[in-house]
Amino acid sequence: MEKIIIEPVWFDSLGAKSSCTLVKTPDVKILIDPGIAAMQPSFPASDNKKRQWREEGRKAIKRASKEADIIIISHYHYDHYFPTDLSIYKDKLVLAKNPNEYINDSQRVRAISFYSAICEAYGKTNLESLMKTKGTGKKYPDPLADLPVARRKDFGDYNKRRTELFEKGAKWFDARVANWLKNARIPEFNFPSLKTVYPEGKEFKFGNTSLRFSKPLFHGLEFSRVGWVFYTIVEHETEKFIHSSDLDGPVIEDYAQQIIYENPQVLILDGPPTYMFGYLLNRINLNRAVENAVEIVHSIDAELIFYDHHLPREKKFRERTEKVWNVANEENKKLMTVAEFFGKEPVVLSCT
Repeated sequence: MEKIIIEPVWFDSLGAKSSCTLVKTPDVKILIDPGIAAMQPSFPASDNKKRQWREEGRKAIKRASKEADIIIISHYHYDHYFPTDLSIYKDKLVLAKNPNEYINDSQRVRAISFYSAICEAYGKTNLESLMKTKGTGKKYPDPLADLPVARRKDFGDYNKRRTELFEKGAKWFDARVANWLKNARIPEFNFPSLKTVYPEGKEFKFGNTSLRFSKPLFHGLEFSRVGWVFYTIVEHETEKFIHSSDLDGPVIEDYAQQIIYENPQVLILDGPPTYMFGYLLNRINLNRAVENAVEIVHSIDAELIFYDHHLPREKKFRERTEKVWNVANEENKKLMTVAEFFGKEPVVLSCT
């Protein structure tokens, strides 16, 4: 692309959990998901190295934030936003995940803490005094209604178990809805040196640049207890970029179809968390994520696909997603980790 410039800031393949990306157009500069976290205990490196990579990433993110006009926070996991180092948000438009709905309990707690700090730092006030009255009976439809492909997919012997999981998930979802309706709502803010907006399902124009945002999507599987995220689309004239956030593959077929429909020239695609294979990731859902990624790589006309976040947290990530790399090679599609984009090897492969 010529008008939309993509600068990966820090990703998992560089040694710390992140998918922070700086996007530059002729109209605006956007920093997406400026957060970072140290690798999990199973990652094959010393604690000192993990801390070192996290600190290097944190500094890189802070440098990138100085260039940005807009900061996007797709959800409230620490590898996607800075919860306490609030200086990066100064004089920015912050487009952040709505903390009032389509959010799980732990991220709601994090959001309250984050916006309390924002109010004190930038509004010289306290959040509680600004929180609006609780919801007024809004209806939340069955989230499976938006997933016709995934809902109807036949998994053979696994169908019975999947039905049981959907039933439990529906009860969990209904309990979350009850919380959203009773909780006092965190408003958007317009302080002198910081403005926040909840962008899900909306479009924003900055000159000839368009920012579009998906509706809230499951972070991984249907009824994922981890919560919801949104993905970001940046367009300038005929050019298009997508940062998919945490779709875990995507593991849900309908989300893959959305990306295929958009057909970006550059795509940031997170992978399935293969380091959890056999624990929180079973073979069926790993296969789903792989097949969905294969379909994306095959179908879109991308100049470049970054396949990174979640993936390079264990040494067998390439082996476990081999079909994706193979189809990219067969069709001469540029599929790579961010480390490889910078001419390096993913650090997990060189760890002992």
